[in-house]
Amino acid sequence: MRELDLRAEYSRERPIEPARTVLLIIDVQNVTYGEAEAEGQPFFHAQAGDIAIPNIARLQAACRRAGIEVMFTVIENLTLDGRDRGLDYKISGFNVPKGSWGAKVIAAAAPVGDEIVLAKTSSGLFNSTNFDYLLRNMGFDSVLVTGFLTDQCVDITVRDGADRGYYMTCIADACATESQARHDNALAAFKGYCRTVTTAEALALIEGTGVIRAP
Repeated sequence: MRELDLRAEYSRERPIEPARTVLLIIDVQNVTYGEAEAEGQPFFHAQAGDIAIPNIARLQAACRRAGIEVMFTVIENLTLDGRDRGLDYKISGFNVPKGSWGAKVIAAAAPVGDEIVLAKTSSGLFNSTNFDYLLRNMGFDSVLVTGFLTDQCVDITVRDGADRGYYMTCIADACATESQARHDNALAAFKGYCRTVTTAEALALIEGTGVIRAP
């Protein structure tokens, strides 16, 4: 009986409390989306442009109305030559110079006012930024995750956040990657670490009209 009580107490199926929640937008920037079509990624470019980015914009608007913090991460070196990058980024050739066009959040999902943008040089947001420190300073325990790529930076952020004691929610149709199979496989692989919802379901929860599913 006590085990069942604890499961209910700690369930991911819970209301969204604005003061304890942050909307996280991962790597929705020129170097990921802006160059995708030119680099031969038509599926990703279409999926991101037609579905994920419009949904992110809707979520941003709803969160700002509700008083939910909106926060961004971008792939961006601390240096011009990338000497500070993580080993994997050096091996993979991810080199986005500090202050470059590629490091900027795309206009359709741009920050407003003093919304925080964190530069990272590894796939894991928790590994190469002070995101965890900021969440704890600001009193957040719940993270709504959106962005690119579902099976890379989104995946590791969801898993790392869960391990660090945060309630993670992935908004599936506000994320994208290079194929439908990769997107679906990623969602299936990390579903045990988060609640997975659609944009419509997330908006209803943000507005206080959503239904909390049984754990």
